[in-house]
Amino acid sequence: MRLDRFVCRSTHLNKDQVTKVIQDGHVFVNGNPVNNPVQQVHENNTIILDGEKLRPRKPRYILMNKPADTICSNIDEAYPSLFNYLDIENLSELHIAGRLDADTTGLVLITDDGRWSYHVTHPQYLCEKVYRVSLRAPLTEEARTVLTKGVLLQGEEEPTHPAKIQIIHSKQVLLTITEGRFHQVKRMFAAVGNRVVALHREKIGSIQLNVDEGKWRYLTSDEVNALKR
Repeated sequence: MRLDRFVCRSTHLNKDQVTKVIQDGHVFVNGNPVNNPVQQVHENNTIILDGEKLRPRKPRYILMNKPADTICSNIDEAYPSLFNYLDIENLSELHIAGRLDADTTGLVLITDDGRWSYHVTHPQYLCEKVYRVSLRAPLTEEARTVLTKGVLLQGEEEPTHPAKIQIIHSKQVLLTITEGRFHQVKRMFAAVGNRVVALHREKIGSIQLNVDEGKWRYLTSDEVNALKR
């Protein structure tokens, strides 16, 4: 973890204040003064600010049901941030583990644990994400075969990983993928001559969406640990 992030998570100082106290020589790591805010530190290091040993707050792991016309960002932009639905402290420390487009709804995971979110998002960990996909036209058997084998997206050199598809009815499917490329689901169906008209994420790993739209809850320890494997 970067030193400035460690200090932010251990105090009530904002990012600018933390940068100043580090650059002014108020922070010591294992007995040595450090004035580089981006220096990497470990949670087992002894980090002292003005004579007081710092202890970071426990990581937070949150599940939210994202409404349409909100963005996966800490701040409002063209659409309001989904962080407006969170009534908790230190929102700036949180980030989203796998963003959704503004018009996509459903399961979003939010945390301040970077290593944990890496396990959720990086393709090497094969964390499955399940989407309910509504299509403009019926999905053909040929298109289904292409998607389950992996499809080459426009502008890319490597095909997608093989997907799983469960047919709900001719124009709606459950799609399971283990990647998170830019607009991936929409581009996958575009590559086989179809169009996504509605997209909703229902599941990440073993975590199932189970709160109403716009609501959130903390994950259980079992849910958190399941996504570390």
